[in-house]
Amino acid sequence: MNESYKELLVKREKGAKEAMLRIVSVVFTVLLGFMTLLTGNIYLFVAVIVLGVLDYFVFQWTDIEYEYLYLDKEISVDKIMAKTRRKKVTTIDVGKIEIMAPEKSHQLDSYRRRETKVTDLSAGHDLPEQKLYWVFYEGNKKFLMNLTEDFAKTIKGIAPRKVYMD
Repeated sequence: MNESYKELLVKREKGAKEAMLRIVSVVFTVLLGFMTLLTGNIYLFVAVIVLGVLDYFVFQWTDIEYEYLYLDKEISVDKIMAKTRRKKVTTIDVGKIEIMAPEKSHQLDSYRRRETKVTDLSAGHDLPEQKLYWVFYEGNKKFLMNLTEDFAKTIKGIAPRKVYMD
C-alpha cells in the first residue's frame, strides 16, 4: 500500500452533558405528547412536532466522529455527524506544523503556555490504539487529535524534526 495515504476514524465520546441533553429533550417531548393526547390542543401538537425536530438535531449534534485523512503532505479533518452528514473542519499542511507530540511529552514544555486558539478534534481522552497528540500549527493554532502509532509514523516520515512519538 502507498505510505503517503492514511485514514483514521475517531469517535468522540458522549459525555454526561450530551447524554443528559438527549434524555431531557426526549422526555420533555414525550411528556408534551401525552399532554397533547389528553387535551387535544392543536398548539401543543405543533409544539410536539417542533420539539421532535429539535430532538433530531440534538441527536445529530451529540453523535460525532472525526475522520483524519493524510494525503500528499496534508491532513484533512472531516466531522461526521450521526453517520449521515459530513463537514470539512480543517486542512493541516504538514510543512506548516511547528511541533506534533503526545499530550504528556516533555517536548511540548516550551509550547504549553502559548496563548493560541485550540481546536479539539479528538475523542476526549486516550483510546486503546490511539494516543492524544497536540499539533501546534502556524504559531496561532493548536489541534488536539487522537492518532495511532502508524498514522504518526507516516507524518514523522515527512517531517522528522517536527514529530515526536515519546
